[in-house]
This record gives sequence, C-alpha cells and structure tokens, in this order.
Amino acid sequence: MASGEFQPLQGMSDIYAPEIYLWRMIEARARDLFARYGYEELRTPSLEKLSVFKRSIGDTTDVVQKEMYAFEDRGGREIALRPEGTAGTIRHLAGRGAEGLNARVFYIAPMFRCERPQAGRKRQFHQVGVEDTGEPNPLADAECIALQQHLLEEWGLTGSNIQISTRGMPSDRQAVADGLRNALQPYLGELCDDCQRRINENVLRVIDCKNEMCQKIVDRIPSAVDFMSDESRQYLETVIQSLENMGIKADVNPKLVRGLDYYVHTVWEITHDALGAQNAIAGGGRYEIALGKKAIPGVGFAMGMERVITSLEACGITAGQFAPKGGIWLVSLGEEAVAENMKLARELRGKGIRCSMELEAKSMKAQMRKADSAGAEKVIIRGEDEIEKQTLTIKDMGQGTQEEIQLSNLWKILD
Repeated sequence: MASGEFQPLQGMSDIYAPEIYLWRMIEARARDLFARYGYEELRTPSLEKLSVFKRSIGDTTDVVQKEMYAFEDRGGREIALRPEGTAGTIRHLAGRGAEGLNARVFYIAPMFRCERPQAGRKRQFHQVGVEDTGEPNPLADAECIALQQHLLEEWGLTGSNIQISTRGMPSDRQAVADGLRNALQPYLGELCDDCQRRINENVLRVIDCKNEMCQKIVDRIPSAVDFMSDESRQYLETVIQSLENMGIKADVNPKLVRGLDYYVHTVWEITHDALGAQNAIAGGGRYEIALGKKAIPGVGFAMGMERVITSLEACGITAGQFAPKGGIWLVSLGEEAVAENMKLARELRGKGIRCSMELEAKSMKAQMRKADSAGAEKVIIRGEDEIEKQTLTIKDMGQGTQEEIQLSNLWKILD
C-alpha cells in the first residue's frame, strides 16, 4: 500500500512519542496552575447542536459561515463539531442555575474547523481555555489576562506580547456600526469583496480584514473605540491600570476586534514572533452569551496548543526535555529468568516503580541497549545462577557501578 494510506486526514495529526511528552507537560502544568486560581475542569461533548454555536458565536461570523463542520445526523438534527470551547461551556453552565452564573471552569480539548491547512493552523487543533462567569468587572478581566500570562511563564515561554482593546458595551454597538459604516463609505469601491459584504452584515469584520488594501483604509478612519461611550473607555482603562499594577504590560490596539459576536468590553490577543504572519498564540475577552432566555456574562481565554508548542520550540524548549527518565530495566539471561523477572516486574510496578523488560530471551548487549535508550536509572540482571542463589546484580547506569545483592534486600535498597 502507498504510504499515504497510513496518514491521517489532511489538517489533522497523530501525536506520539517523543512529541507527546511536551503535550503532557503543557497539560499537567495548566491543570496545576488552574487549581491554584480556583478553576475546576469541565469536559463537554465534541458534538453540539448547531444552534449552540449560531446563537452564541453569531450567524455572520466567518466561523459559522465558512469554517464549521456542520451536518445533519440520522435523525435530521442539525449538529456541529465544536469550533471553539466557550459556547459549549456556557451551554453547560446555563443549565446549572445560580451555580453556573458564578463558576470558574477550564477545558483542554480538541476543536474542529474546516479551514485550509497551513503553518500553525489545523482542521483538528487543541485548545486550553478558561471561563469565569459573573457580572462585568474590569478587575476580573485583568486577573484573567494575568492568569494567561502566568500560564505562559509556567510553560517557559518568553517573548510574547499582549495586545488589548475593547468591544464596548452592548449599548455602544449601534453607534459603533453606524460610525464605521459612515467612515468607510468613501472607500467602499476599494474594499475587497468580503469586506463590501461585511459592511452591512458585520462591519467590525472589516477592521479585522487581512487584505493589504483594506488594512490601509482602516488606518485612515477613526477606530471603533472612538464611537464608544466614556463608560466603555473607562472600563478598558481600569483593566490596563490593574495590569500595570501587577507588573504586566499590554499594548492598546484599537484595530483588535476579535471575530466572535459574543464579546463585550475587554478583548485581547497574545502573539509571538515565532509564528510568522499568523502570530496569535491565544486570545480572550469578556462576553455575554444568550442561550434561550438566559444570558450568561463572563470572561475567558483560549490558547492554541499547537501554536504554543511551536513558540516553545523556538525558545529552545523541546519534547526530549520531558521524556520519562529513571526507573528500572530488568535484564533476563535465559527463559527461566524471563519468567522470574515478569513476577518481579509486577511487584515493582505494584509499588509504584517504573519498570520495563524484554518478554523474550535476547542477548545481554541488546537488552542493555534498550535499558539505556529508555533512560533507566538502574538495571537488574538475572540469570540461572542469580535465580538459584536468590541474588540480583544491580547496575547503576549513571555511575557505571554494579553490585550483587540478596533478592530479599532489594526493597531496602529501593526504599
């Protein structure tokens, strides 16, 4: 068969050793840090009703219109693979009554978007994110950004940059939309086809367009913030002052709007130069999501794990640094030794000791080579003589020394 038959679908990847060691580190340190901040883990289904995303993300967003894996199941229900983590999380919290209105949860999960695969962008990708529900509070926004920055530090990532802006209050939306449309009218014929459509559907998406001509036009017009209320601008200023008080620098970028309709007030992105033109590692913001008659306010962020890994590697942090080390390798000289070492391995593993061995009689040289590549700290060698005398030969792989001991004394040494 051709080698392509063994490859995953385009835009999706297998994750295995040694790469998986870096993923494990990211997940373990994230769980540890989130616990320190009082967040509990939530695991939602990969499949949701399509309406969960349409109502929360917005019908006119690129995610809903172009990127979702949406289809009908056998029962004719419209469902979708989750393209992001917030909507499903809020769907869960909305069903928990008062408890869901003041919750701190985190998730580590795969997401799915039917995009053109490119560097740093997959069709199945993974995010680690948090949601902190509660009424708008600039200090909560600042703490969420601080948590995200703290997480990057825990992972060992340096050289990232925080960009921050505001979407304003819901009551600002009409004034912002009207102001931007009027400002863009003189340039309507110069905008790309998508932006000419976006002016009426979702004018904020014009601000976020990556087309070079559209970017030049956006630079000529007032920012969305200029059309917002004093209260909205003061909210953002309080967030920035709180960050500065914690020693965290954030650059104000009025062109930052984020692409989802549920955002209100603070929005931000964290970028890293290692990612090239598409340099966003993570984003976040305050939101208000209405599901049915209930609106859930909160603040949160999501970080693309694949992008984090690319940035970590650019900083010299590699998977090999987190490969399992230590433990014991059992070397068996003869078939009887294989059987006896299987019993010993079971005892060692039962006591929480990492232990491996070959399950057939091989040369000592081949087994020692395996022990070395596995990073074993100690090797226990047993042959017919050792089994008859009830002894073991223990070799310290680091020091290169070895000694023979009674089998009954093994546990004293290991303790």
